[in-house]
Amino acid sequence: MNKKIYIFSAAILTIVGMSAQSSGIDTVLQQIEANNKELQANAQLISSQKLESRTSNNLADPTLSYSYLWDSKNSDETVGELVISQSFDFPTLYTTRGKMNRLKTSALDAQAIAFRQQILLRAKEICLDIIMLQRQQVLLSERLKNAEELSAMYIKRLETGDANAMETNKTNLELLNVRTEARMNATALKNKLKELTVLNGNQTLTIGNLPITETLGLTEYPVTPLPINFQQICDELLAIDPTLQSLHGESAAARKQISASKQGWLPKLELGYRRNTESGHSLNGVVVGFSFPIFENRSKVKIAKFQALNIDYQKENSTLQASSNLWQLYEEARNLHTSMEEYERTFAQQQDLTLLKQALMGGQISMIEYFVEISVVYQSKMNLLQLENQYQKAMAQLFKSKL
Repeated sequence: MNKKIYIFSAAILTIVGMSAQSSGIDTVLQQIEANNKELQANAQLISSQKLESRTSNNLADPTLSYSYLWDSKNSDETVGELVISQSFDFPTLYTTRGKMNRLKTSALDAQAIAFRQQILLRAKEICLDIIMLQRQQVLLSERLKNAEELSAMYIKRLETGDANAMETNKTNLELLNVRTEARMNATALKNKLKELTVLNGNQTLTIGNLPITETLGLTEYPVTPLPINFQQICDELLAIDPTLQSLHGESAAARKQISASKQGWLPKLELGYRRNTESGHSLNGVVVGFSFPIFENRSKVKIAKFQALNIDYQKENSTLQASSNLWQLYEEARNLHTSMEEYERTFAQQQDLTLLKQALMGGQISMIEYFVEISVVYQSKMNLLQLENQYQKAMAQLFKSKL
């Protein structure tokens, strides 16, 4: 019974830990979404583009003109004429352009979502790199401690005559190499933290109300199981891809542009007020006018059709590219997952490094054999850490549409 309770408690703690790491990355992404300068700049650009699109459906400016005429023979005889008029397109054209502008607005919103996902994906990849570098730092610290102990031991052995200078130099070189690698890894970790701060608008990242100054609490990767039936998932990801949604909106807007161009052949209207004093007293009246687009609308329908076809081809090509990229990412993730499992099975069957050290101290293996063995082991562990990082990045890119 106690054993069952222990197993259940361990499982709960594991799930809570995984959830905490996932929420840790989510917390970082939420702050970056709120503070990132690129996102703020893009939001202003999208807003200006929406307003610019709406202005294409505005009424023309009203006109006001006043004519003052006098008789060349008798300057006392004058005539004044005031004309105020407003021109506008055929009413149905405003409705068509309004629908087209709404479709353009939808496409711009999708573009904003795609840009946001790119920024958040970049931030998430940095978070994943931070997790990998921290794990590498732990492994390098373990290796550094072992190298320091071994170096100190062989220095004493050299003094007592139990070791030669060649073996001592070998341990010292191992210590130097590991120490250098640990320093380089620590520097890379600090640089990644700085990159994340810059993405956050150069503001300190926090969890709750506490500032994050060291490692952001990111030590474990989020749970990302490999999909089994990827075809269905691929279709779902393509359906919510904002880049494809943007092209779909642009395509629909282009179709409306064809309709608007066809209606451009309808006459433009003009209504106004006229006041004339030629007869010696004021005459008031209404001005009605028509403008026939004989030249202005020439070839605009053909242009709109060509532009619509261009966008349709772009949409088809982007859909094919997006589908191909998703399948490539899935195959990459699947191969990485397979390699990770192979490494983990090998490590489970491998002898402990402590036993290797004991064998060296007991004279069962030589110094050369020892360093060859530990180099292979540590390099293999570093390879596994890199494989885990690449797998997590591939999965992040695969599901970026859900960020």
